[in-house]
Amino acid sequence: MLAAADESENGGGQVPETVKQMKELSNRRQVRGILKMNEPMSQHTSWHTGGVAQHYFEPADLEDLSDYLAAIPAAEPVLWIGLGSNLLVRDGGFSGTVIATGRMLNKLSILPSGLVKVEAGVPCGKVAKMTAKAGLSGAEFLAGIPGTMGGALAMNAGAHGGETWNIVTGVITLHRSGRIARRARSEFRIDYRSVGIPENEWFISAELQLQIDPAHQGEQRIRDFLERRSSTQPIGHPSCGSVFRNPPGDYAARLIEACGLKGVRKGAACISEKHANFIINLGGATAGDIEQLIQQIQETVYRKFSVALVPEVKIVGSL
Repeated sequence: MLAAADESENGGGQVPETVKQMKELSNRRQVRGILKMNEPMSQHTSWHTGGVAQHYFEPADLEDLSDYLAAIPAAEPVLWIGLGSNLLVRDGGFSGTVIATGRMLNKLSILPSGLVKVEAGVPCGKVAKMTAKAGLSGAEFLAGIPGTMGGALAMNAGAHGGETWNIVTGVITLHRSGRIARRARSEFRIDYRSVGIPENEWFISAELQLQIDPAHQGEQRIRDFLERRSSTQPIGHPSCGSVFRNPPGDYAARLIEACGLKGVRKGAACISEKHANFIINLGGATAGDIEQLIQQIQETVYRKFSVALVPEVKIVGSL
């Protein structure tokens, strides 16, 4: 199936101005997946904000994705997304290609030995619940991460004392050239909320090694995690999850709250009264509103505590 954005007054379906552009667009449209132009990213991010992506692509399969990557200019920026959490697309939009993996890289297989094979588009919560149900332990913490495994791999996402790469034994990656590689955990530099991956290479799947849990205690741990999450986080409003990494030996939420910033607003963006490390969209917030709050938090915390908070959220696009 191939879908292109409708032409509209807001710039959708713009007509290429040169023969080169027409040829490039023709090459892109040989794909079998869904290709849209000038796609509003507010429809694909958990904050419900953001400008348009110049190209938005949902590949039909891995071959389709490889063909598409081969057809686009080498200098064109590429952004991979899963559920659109942990992502802020600026109001000026993203001049490049957004690749959405959820419909394609969505396979999960669980072996009795505790080995789990999971593709990048599978939601973290599904991995937690399905492995616990199968009598495996070690991935319960993923229930508290509102994204997909691709994002969790890229940033070493963690919650409730667990981290993604503590259970990873190997991964499969795709290079922009179309080359697929199998890599061991030892090939990556893994830090707190950070993973070193070669440029123009993306995670497409991972192998996880979990422990056998015949008593299925993991299912109760997940229920406990989700109950705690519901009681401490603003689940009812659009957000990206935690905005900042915790600094060494401290918590970003504690520092923000100590600065008296809970409830502070920019437009319709607000620092949550329930959890200070969350910025919520009260309805109609712009990406600019949210980014201004992020900057205000950083400046205020640094003035008071001399601590430079580092965002977990990825900020992309033009102002």
